[in-house]
Amino acid sequence: MHSLGNDFVVLDGRSDNLKKLRQLAVKLCDRRFGIGADQLLILGDSKKADFRMRILNADGSEVEMCGNGVRCLGKFIWDNIIKSENLIIKKNLNFLSIETLAGIIYLQKSGRLTKVNMGEPILGPEKIPVRISQQSAIVNYPLKIKDKTFKITCVSVGNPHAVIVVKDAASFPVQLYGPMIENHKLFPNRTNVEFIQKINRRNIKMRVWERGAGETMACGTGAAASAVASALMGLTTRIVTIHLPGGRLLINWSEKDNHVYMTGDAVKVFEGVIEI
Repeated sequence: MHSLGNDFVVLDGRSDNLKKLRQLAVKLCDRRFGIGADQLLILGDSKKADFRMRILNADGSEVEMCGNGVRCLGKFIWDNIIKSENLIIKKNLNFLSIETLAGIIYLQKSGRLTKVNMGEPILGPEKIPVRISQQSAIVNYPLKIKDKTFKITCVSVGNPHAVIVVKDAASFPVQLYGPMIENHKLFPNRTNVEFIQKINRRNIKMRVWERGAGETMACGTGAAASAVASALMGLTTRIVTIHLPGGRLLINWSEKDNHVYMTGDAVKVFEGVIEI
C-alpha cells in the first residue's frame, strides 16, 4: 500500500506468531531482495482499541507512529477485514480506533480520503525528547551542522520531529544534512527532519528525512509537525495544505481542542504471497 508515495508492506499478524520482526522488516522492505517499502505495518489485536498497529522501519527499528501508515492500515481493515470477515466492532463502521506506541489514534472516513485525529502536539523538550534545558517550546533554535547553522523548531506528534525553513525545498541537499541532523546528540531517540518552504499563509512545500527510512515521498506525522511548527513561527494559519513530492495533505491544528487533524489518501497497490 502507499499514501502519497510513502509505501508500506502490510501484514495481518493477528493469528500468526511472527518472530524476529527486525530481520523480517529488513528483508521485506528491501527493494531488490524483498518486496520493497519504507516501513512494515503489522496489524494486531488490541484490548484498548479496535485494532493495534506495529510499525517497523526499513532498517528494522520500531517507531511509535506513522500518519500515512495508519491511514493505509485503516483502509486495509475497512476493505479486507470488516467486509470479508463481516465484523461488527461498533455501530458506526466509518470510525476506527488504532492502538499505537504513541497512544490510541482515531480514524474517520471522509469520502475517498481518511481523516486522522493525531491528538495534541507535544512541545515540551523533555517529552519530544530534545536535550535542551528549557521549559518552553523549541522555536528557531540554532543548530550547527558542518558548514551551516539551522534554526530548528521541534515538535512531537507521537514521534520526534525537527522542522527547518529553507528558501527552496526542491533543491535543498536533504540527503546530505538529513542523516546528520537525525543522529545529532541533541536527539536521544534520533529525530525525523522536515525541510519546509512557505508558499503562502495556507500552503507550504515539504521534504522529509525520516528516522530509520531516509528520504521518503511523504510523511504524515512530518506534515502534521510541519503545520504546527509553521504556525508557531507565524508563517501560516493553523489550517494548511502540505505539498510533498508524492502529493498533498490537509492539516488542521484545531483551535477548539488543540488536536491535529490530518486528511489524505490511502491506496492499495497489490496483494501477494512471500515465503519468509
